[in-house]
Amino acid sequence: MPKVIFQISDTENVEIDAPVGLSVLEIAHQNNIDLEGACEGSLACATCHVIVVDPEDYAKLEPAIEAEEDMLDLAFGLTRTSRLGCQIIMTDELDGLKLRLPSATRNIA
Repeated sequence: MPKVIFQISDTENVEIDAPVGLSVLEIAHQNNIDLEGACEGSLACATCHVIVVDPEDYAKLEPAIEAEEDMLDLAFGLTRTSRLGCQIIMTDELDGLKLRLPSATRNIA
């Protein structure tokens, strides 16, 4: 089973088994990772914003659709490798994906 690594802080990483077909948001929630997801993955907020640490991993992701890009514009601490956790679906190719959690979220709900 592929693994995903959540970088919680500068000193804390959490490595988790990541079932193929689940979103990063679902995986985080199942493993008590503090990734909000206020809209429950319906692509209506940016509270599941994550930062892909390795640009090579970022290149493996499906391109963001326009709706995700619009939501990312609302994200706190946006970077070039920012994505929404609800839109990253785990595959075997993403084994070892390392994601940094932003220091804050912006919930406009």
